[in-house]
Amino acid sequence: MMANLNAVLMNLEELLGNTDVVIGEEDLVEKLEGGRPLKVKFGVDPTRPDLTFGHLVVFNKLKQFQDAGHEAILLIGDYTARIGDPSGKSELRPELTEDEVNENAKTYLEQAFRVLDPDKTVVRRNSEWFGEMTFADALNLSRKMTVARMLERDDFEKRFRGNQPISMVEFMYPLVQGYDSIVLEADVELGGSDQLFNMLVGRTLQKDQGLSPQAVLTMPLLVGLDGGRKMSKSYDNYIAFNDSSKDVFGKTMSISDDAMWSYFQLLLLKSEDEIKNLQDCHPMDAKKQLASDLTAMFFGSEVAEKERASFSQVFSKGETPDEMPILKLSEIALQPDERSLLNILGISGHFESKGQIRRLFKQGAIKLNGQRIDDCDQAPTFPADSDGVVLKAGKKIFIKILP
Repeated sequence: MMANLNAVLMNLEELLGNTDVVIGEEDLVEKLEGGRPLKVKFGVDPTRPDLTFGHLVVFNKLKQFQDAGHEAILLIGDYTARIGDPSGKSELRPELTEDEVNENAKTYLEQAFRVLDPDKTVVRRNSEWFGEMTFADALNLSRKMTVARMLERDDFEKRFRGNQPISMVEFMYPLVQGYDSIVLEADVELGGSDQLFNMLVGRTLQKDQGLSPQAVLTMPLLVGLDGGRKMSKSYDNYIAFNDSSKDVFGKTMSISDDAMWSYFQLLLLKSEDEIKNLQDCHPMDAKKQLASDLTAMFFGSEVAEKERASFSQVFSKGETPDEMPILKLSEIALQPDERSLLNILGISGHFESKGQIRRLFKQGAIKLNGQRIDDCDQAPTFPADSDGVVLKAGKKIFIKILP
């Protein structure tokens, strides 16, 4: 019995690694001692078509449970996405239509199975049960939570004190997420630390139903590319599972030196000793290793090496990349007398406004075939038998222009 307990505790220590908050650890030990595979739930709402590396933090933990022989349940919140999770939000989220949610959900499984084993993953959609729920059922569920308890939640309390609107639907969201745990008979629920309140509601509802309450494991929130807020689709500061290999590498290289160590820990699961060894390296070398490893995770080591070489060629040596977007003047929606470099860059899709482009001209950051261009109204010219010219904007943007 003691040997079995020691084995359980060793397994538990590994499963709890990198977690932020653990609620119900004693219950978890008891369930692990029972020897049966645990039902481990992670829910994602398809509010946008891409999963992000913020999700990857929790997917890594779900994969860890899966590899240890437990049942990984990936819940697609196609019903809850239409409500909108209020976690961390200072205002009411825009409502999504059923078609929008279904369109966003189409690629979720393909993306998730780049981390999880599809043959060992149970996939459910919460529209399976909420689509059948009556209004009376919903009212009965709402009886399980008081307004006072809801206002204990930080984001609700701040909005209430700031006289900002809180929809009754938002009050329902934690209850709806908690009800998922009843239906799935979850033993463990995983999520980011901003999901703690919602997951604790799941424990409360399970206890109320006479069920064994789920253990709650929250994971730290990954800092986004802006270096301040959490990585989020809403903040547009994310790396997506569906990004190209060039974008995964390039976006990773754009994070701050301070942030990269949490990426090593949470995304690549590096140990403290491994991270200490990396901290002895030059920060640029360490970050290139991080970008290479993350790119290799999704595209393989050969592609990762190619992106590393390309990055070094362009940004370390100042050379022109071998591959770049091509823009044919004969195919763009500009008349011949409108084909200034300003207008060409304006329709390239790389800039938010022409004001941003004009600032680059003033800074001397626009080059045509290596020559600085200060006149934003200048049009590109093509030498005889030319295969095009290369327009460089700032440090990162290269565009090949053809007649």
